[in-house]
Amino acid sequence: MKRFHIFVSGKVQGVFFRANATKVANKLGVKGWIRNLDDGRVEVVAEGRKEKLDKLIKWLKKGPFLAKVYDLVIEEGKPTGEFEEFERR
Repeated sequence: MKRFHIFVSGKVQGVFFRANATKVANKLGVKGWIRNLDDGRVEVVAEGRKEKLDKLIKWLKKGPFLAKVYDLVIEEGKPTGEFEEFERR
């Protein structure tokens, strides 16, 4: 199990980024949450198997059709197992 804290920069708010990321994460079985930040970025905390997290990160680098992702900042942490699902906040 791994845990990543991810910040996504670009045109990532108002383009269904969180809704689509939530669907992708739940389909992959990744747990955690996603939320918009006041500075225009999207913040993600995700826990799961490394190969599943890698797939989520690959999706986050592109996002949905209307998104324009410029950068991802990824910080690795210790998994806590605190999440039951992946949710939008």
